[in-house]
Amino acid sequence: MIEENVKNLLESIPEHNPQGEKITFVAAIKTQTVENINRAIRAGIRDIGDNHAQEFRDKNDSILPEARRHFIGHLQTNKLKYLIGKVGLYQSIDRLEIAKALSEKSQKAGITSEILLQLNIGNEESKSGFDPDDAERAYLEVSALKNLKITGLMAMLPESDDEALLRSLATRMRETYDNLNAKYGGFVHLSMGMSGDWKLCVECGSNMIRLGTAIFGPRHYD
Repeated sequence: MIEENVKNLLESIPEHNPQGEKITFVAAIKTQTVENINRAIRAGIRDIGDNHAQEFRDKNDSILPEARRHFIGHLQTNKLKYLIGKVGLYQSIDRLEIAKALSEKSQKAGITSEILLQLNIGNEESKSGFDPDDAERAYLEVSALKNLKITGLMAMLPESDDEALLRSLATRMRETYDNLNAKYGGFVHLSMGMSGDWKLCVECGSNMIRLGTAIFGPRHYD
């Protein structure tokens, strides 16, 4: 099933978004076994994203090395030690505190960590992220920190059947991305879109999508 799902997705996901940017397909591997993750990589997955630092620590050395590692979940300062120097892209920098902690650890390790700023585009109490209205301020504060490289933005759309609402929020994310990139440069990734809404997000300008259920089926939390 995993191999067939990956094949179908690779065939159905367009190579580029409407802006002509290449779309990166990240497999969300939360709760998945090493065996299933490696099956997906052998089937063609080249980017994987974990949500839990301790899961990442326990599984990372057994996962095939050719897949680039992303961290896509809520970050805790005391768990960064499991990730530093091993994650290629931290997608979920959702507050200044965690950016400062990652900056400090990156300096000590002598590396530069690539990051995305997570915006709470739906202003949901249940989700973390910078206020979209304060995106420029957040960018300036985080970009002033050492050993961090901001290469774009990340967001999760609300769970809603209101397509007009979702499209408006996704469009606002793209506009925020474009405005910041035009002013400061260096943006590469707009990470937006999961298994239930990735098509809409790509139509609105996302160039990085995070799919888990579409690859592995419904998650089982044992």
